[in-house]
Amino acid sequence: MRDVKKVLEMRSQNYSQRQISVALKISRDTIRKIFNRADSKKICWSSIQNLSEPDVQNLLFSENLKINLSIKQPDFEYIHKELLKPGTTIKLLWEEYADACQSIQAPFYQYSYFCEKYRDYVKKHNLTMHINHKPGDKLMVDWNGTKMAVYDRYTGEMIPAYLFEATLPFSMYSYVQACPSMKINDWIDCHIRAYHFFNGVTRILVPDNLKTGVVSNKKYEDPILNRSYQEMANHYDTTIIPTRVRKPKDKAAVEGAVGDCTVAIVGKLRNRKFYSFEDLNCAILKELEKFNTRPFQKREGSRKTVYTEEELPFMKPLPEYPFEMSVWKRAKVQLNYHVAVEKMNYSVPHEYVGNYVDVKLTQSTVTIYYKMNQICSHDRLYGHVNQYSTNESHMPENHQRFQWNKERFMKWAASIGENTFTVIQKLFDRYKVEEQAYKGCMSLLKLADKYGKARLEDACQLALEHISQPGYKNIKMILQSNQDLKDKKSGHQKENDVYAFVRGKEYYGGKSNG
Repeated sequence: MRDVKKVLEMRSQNYSQRQISVALKISRDTIRKIFNRADSKKICWSSIQNLSEPDVQNLLFSENLKINLSIKQPDFEYIHKELLKPGTTIKLLWEEYADACQSIQAPFYQYSYFCEKYRDYVKKHNLTMHINHKPGDKLMVDWNGTKMAVYDRYTGEMIPAYLFEATLPFSMYSYVQACPSMKINDWIDCHIRAYHFFNGVTRILVPDNLKTGVVSNKKYEDPILNRSYQEMANHYDTTIIPTRVRKPKDKAAVEGAVGDCTVAIVGKLRNRKFYSFEDLNCAILKELEKFNTRPFQKREGSRKTVYTEEELPFMKPLPEYPFEMSVWKRAKVQLNYHVAVEKMNYSVPHEYVGNYVDVKLTQSTVTIYYKMNQICSHDRLYGHVNQYSTNESHMPENHQRFQWNKERFMKWAASIGENTFTVIQKLFDRYKVEEQAYKGCMSLLKLADKYGKARLEDACQLALEHISQPGYKNIKMILQSNQDLKDKKSGHQKENDVYAFVRGKEYYGGKSNG
């Protein structure tokens, strides 16, 4: 039972309802009811100061109007579990508790005292506070400002090693990896390995505003992320929310872990020399295991035990396959309905000829998009350059609709000359599908616009004399270096030498001309 007598005593001392509420940890609604009952009964402090607490309550509240003055105790075990759920806050749970008390006209703890009681419960049971962070909710990542080094075994050259650090703020469980650079490839590779290390994914990913991953993060606009970084987040079904610019408190967990890891890992390995990043990362993982399993000083358990027992069940599962790093290119669909990317050619549905498309390159696949819509995909080609990956379904049913065909190219070449016609014929003979030759034929015949038909014909003749299968690059090089003109001039010179008048040595003073 609450101290009704004390409430009336403090009222007699001119304390306000708010002051009494704070001092006695009683809701103002309950104090107001006590004041109203005392006024209605015309009871003052002087008339009850010698009575006991039960007598004062019986005097104030008759059976038919009696209110429950017992504070309803919160179920902190339930509250502790509910705080693990996304979107649940200590304020929300207090409001639910207060509403439940008001529905039965029972007094309840104020919010500040409710939080204080919850902290006491956590401390008493050696639990982890759930007020600031949820398990499996966030992963905070950053580069550690401290560098390590890898040495070249033969030259002794020192290669800087940049440390990537990922921390789960709920359990403070951490991952560290050394990289040769801070470029996007290493940045994303670190994330992939971190998710594998944690064996799960968080709902939110919190990086700093490094240019590698965050292109722009203005105050009143949505952040613009690196395209590959966003793809990685989509693959792992997580959301990237960068910290505010120059607000280190937004990722205080990883900032604090940076200092701890610097001592626990960098300090321990400072006198060792490593000759590969693989050896360095193996040593880091060994020290990291010690760091994560080290017991907490002020409570039971360690980072790893808290993670395993309380956080891992709330982590999202890993996707079936790890993310594969991609590179984006922009290319134009040529007349042969192929795009040329990284010196290889991939077919596209012929309807897109002349349009620009976006090409996504991974280690194993090439995916082509038009206006953000995927239109086709190929296995990536490797080996000698200028290979073709052609899907027969991409070919037009009737080449006449396409406007360009072998017959038209051959007529164009014949209008320039016999040698040009022969070179174009050889180009078509080189490919299994005639459309594959369109690009080379078009490029070669267009040289006539710059150098003229006569020079192109001479260049083709010269190329045929020295090369069995001449192509666009060979013809272009002959024209750029004016070899066709030199060869022609040399031919004229030889012809003139046959009829040249040659003077004898006597003319130049070999004998005296007496």
